[in-house]
Amino acid sequence: MGQFIFIPLIFFGFIILISSFFIVKQQSAAIIERFGKFQSIRHSGLQMKIPLIDRVSGRLSLKIQQLDVIVETKTLDDVFVRLKVSVQYVVIKEKVYDAFYKLDYPHDQITSYVFDVVRAEVPKMKLDDVFVKKDDIAIAVKSELNDAMLDYGFDIIKTLVTDIDPDAQVKSAMNRINASEREKIAAQYEGDAARILIVEKAKAEAESKRLQGQGIADQRREIARGLEESVEVLNRVGINSQEASALIVVTQHYDTLQSLGEETNSNLILLPNAPQAGSNMLNDMVASFTASNQIGEAMKEARNKKSDTN
Repeated sequence: MGQFIFIPLIFFGFIILISSFFIVKQQSAAIIERFGKFQSIRHSGLQMKIPLIDRVSGRLSLKIQQLDVIVETKTLDDVFVRLKVSVQYVVIKEKVYDAFYKLDYPHDQITSYVFDVVRAEVPKMKLDDVFVKKDDIAIAVKSELNDAMLDYGFDIIKTLVTDIDPDAQVKSAMNRINASEREKIAAQYEGDAARILIVEKAKAEAESKRLQGQGIADQRREIARGLEESVEVLNRVGINSQEASALIVVTQHYDTLQSLGEETNSNLILLPNAPQAGSNMLNDMVASFTASNQIGEAMKEARNKKSDTN
């Protein structure tokens, strides 16, 4: 009978012995209470407590934690906007007692301060300034949280404004404005390109005309030189200048007729086409040159008389 009582006692004692040991993980802390009163703080490793008297009332992580808070507020230009503020915080190792006993719900406390700061800062800014000065908002949130949470054993590592989301209609309007600005810039570039093409085309045409005129002038100069040489050759064989000119004109006339005859698909008709056409043309030209010289001489004599009178 005694053996049957002894075995349960051994088993019960073994359970109590095991329950006196507990493990605290790395980067965490355990709070020990004795009869409901704070006893000690235990850190990572194998720890021991008095069975049935001490108990682990709670554990706190000493790692850096992040809380994302979404705040909806209004800007100075009456635009509703949602901001996502990420708060990175950590329990101070030396203030585990304060973090555990002074504050029941740290997430709710941090969220309240974030709401308070954001709704105090953003209404002072226009929507464009919110995007530009988001770092200023984050700094203001961090400063306010540090002052408030330090007494509770929490250190605010960093605060970040990770998202700024205006109302859908406002975003659509902003996108249209941005698209209009880009279309305006594109139109300006296209206009500049078209203007450059027009100017370059005009320059090219002017250069082409200049070269064409120079070519025509060179061609006529060579024709005149060739005619001069032809007259000199004919003069050496006893043909005077008038007869040489007539012969050249007649020769050119028949050369032209020959060229036209070789072109089977040509629609050009040369008029007049009589044998004496070349001679008549030469006579008309000589008469024109003579009349022009006479008129020039008469105008010259008139000017000379007028200058003598003065």
